[in-house]
Amino acid sequence: MNLPARLDPAGEIETVLTVPAMHCAGCMAKVERSLGAMAGVTSARVNLTARQVRIAHSTSIAMPDLVSALSASGFASQPLDEDLAPPPSAAKPLLAPLAVAAFAAMNVMMMSVGIWSGADGATREMFHWLSAGIGIPAIAYAGRPFFTSAWSALRRGRTNMDVPISIGVTLAAALSLYETATGGHDAWFDGVLMLLLFLLGGRTLDAMMRDRARAGVDSLLRQAATGAMVVGKDGKLEWLAARALLPGMVMRVAAGERLAADGVIAKGTSRFDRSLLTGESAPVGAGPGGDVLAGTLNLDAPVDVTVSAAGTGTALAEIARLMESAGQARSRYVRIADRASRLYAPAVHSLALASLIGWLLAGAGMHQALIIAISVLIITCPCALGLAVPVAQVVTSGALMKAGVMVKDGSALERLSRINRALFDKTGTLTLGRPVPDARMIEALPADVASVALALASHSRHPLSQALAEALAVRGFTAAPLESVEEVAGQGMRAIWQGRAVALRRPDVAAREGFGGMATMLDISGDPARLISFADALRPGTIAALARMAAMGIECSILSGDRSSAVAEVSRTTGLMAQCAATPVDKQEAIARLQSAGQNVLMVGDGLNDGPALAAADASIAPGSASDVGRQAADFVFLGDGLAAIPRAVAASRACMAVVKQNFTLAIGYNFLAVPLAIGGYVTPLIAAAAMSASSLLVVANSLRLVRAAR
Repeated sequence: MNLPARLDPAGEIETVLTVPAMHCAGCMAKVERSLGAMAGVTSARVNLTARQVRIAHSTSIAMPDLVSALSASGFASQPLDEDLAPPPSAAKPLLAPLAVAAFAAMNVMMMSVGIWSGADGATREMFHWLSAGIGIPAIAYAGRPFFTSAWSALRRGRTNMDVPISIGVTLAAALSLYETATGGHDAWFDGVLMLLLFLLGGRTLDAMMRDRARAGVDSLLRQAATGAMVVGKDGKLEWLAARALLPGMVMRVAAGERLAADGVIAKGTSRFDRSLLTGESAPVGAGPGGDVLAGTLNLDAPVDVTVSAAGTGTALAEIARLMESAGQARSRYVRIADRASRLYAPAVHSLALASLIGWLLAGAGMHQALIIAISVLIITCPCALGLAVPVAQVVTSGALMKAGVMVKDGSALERLSRINRALFDKTGTLTLGRPVPDARMIEALPADVASVALALASHSRHPLSQALAEALAVRGFTAAPLESVEEVAGQGMRAIWQGRAVALRRPDVAAREGFGGMATMLDISGDPARLISFADALRPGTIAALARMAAMGIECSILSGDRSSAVAEVSRTTGLMAQCAATPVDKQEAIARLQSAGQNVLMVGDGLNDGPALAAADASIAPGSASDVGRQAADFVFLGDGLAAIPRAVAASRACMAVVKQNFTLAIGYNFLAVPLAIGGYVTPLIAAAAMSASSLLVVANSLRLVRAAR
């Protein structure tokens, strides 16, 4: 389920188109430029990971006009539809060409070894023809991603990074076939296949990272129910899909069901788990006239809800829009690659052409001049530059995975390395998100009373009851035999024990005012009522993790949707300043203020209400226990209960970026040394491919030092 175009307050229409063929920074730039050049288009922002473009434009421009403009630029597109399937994997189409290139390169290289070892005459010719038989079909198949992209650009009078690659591969393969057919001494099928292998390897690594980086908007919207039972005017019940619900309809929501739309309770009283939306750890009670939101879970009793907003008008959908909008800003991190792609193709073409003309003017034959030009095209191939970032990211991601941190977006390593401010949600993030009964109160219970409490708690699915039952069972208590056990919706458990009425219930008003936190009341007829309080314990290692982050120059604070009374104890224990009762919009605005002040913000959160903030922050981390949406929206997910993973991820990202800079230095240094040799005629196409491969291997070897980065 996705969100359609909307009309903003200024009267402009905002349209979202899917563009499946976008795969690189150059594609992104062309899409934005072609749309931005249209009169009436205010802005066009590409989300490369989702392969979507969001266009703000006047009402004078129709959607077909936008689709036509993209088609003229070589990109097929279509409106983002609610039923549209998620974008296909960017890496999957590259796997088969990569496998073919690897298999063919390995076999052709084996025959090349025979030629290098001194095979001559008929044997050399046979090896060349065998290499051609394997190499030509493999080059045609493995080179398709580059050939298709290059042809699409050329037939519209444009160029991209795939054009010089395609020209170099095609010319080298054609010249190798010519040499084979005419009994020439050299053929370079092995070099061409090695070139394709390394190019496809780098592109596949990058595509894998893009696949993992895609936003979790679809997962977010699935938090709402797919439909609801609607009460008709004649009292009959009818199930309707969520998209068919309309304001004014009455939904009947059973206990244990999620709401499919926003609304107002018309009949019934229950408690609702709103933690996904607000971060509030305790269930919230609501009766007739109370507002309830799509995605919240009805805990206790059936209620009738009059729909006030459905589909894209719900609070849940608005959070999805905030996440999607925030995700667009991430495209700015590929602007450098965009500018490089504009300069690379014309520079390489000019260099190769100048080499060809220069050698012809110097008296060389066309055959020799063409070989030199091909060598220049191949040796300047940006394989090492292309691998500089993705290989370092993949190695760092693997090291972090072993340390219990999953990296979902490789580019986030760069952003995380620059972090100097961290914001922590409280419930489920700084704390475990699980209520723990006060140990002193548990130990003060007489054995028979504790057995009654365990028996009552074991019959309930309420989080406090389950936590109490677990704590009592761990201490060795056994459940007392009860009779007439009954759960009263919104009130608690009651039963008969040895002829006495017993209950585990919600504390009365006086007890709540005296305590103020999470608690339950144990009543045994004839005995004083016993209050058992609960707390949300800090994650293990929290204080040490915060101290390490402070030593790394990162200022930390709390940004929570919980009430101030619920946050106060955590704030005091950790020594962190706190902003409480923050809505999803409040959290996003707080991040924007810090970013406008020049700070790079890390958001650490777990709930649905943290989704927009996780997407808007420069980098984001969620615990493995987070909601599905929290895990999808975050760049990193840490497993286990401890917070030590967060400073560990920061340290690994900083090490990664240091290696990336070294890789760029190695790649650029290689070109400064190799290009003059190629222009001077000292390099054949085979040596050019080998040199290019060696530079790539050097970058890979340097990146492998990151296997120990996550310490």
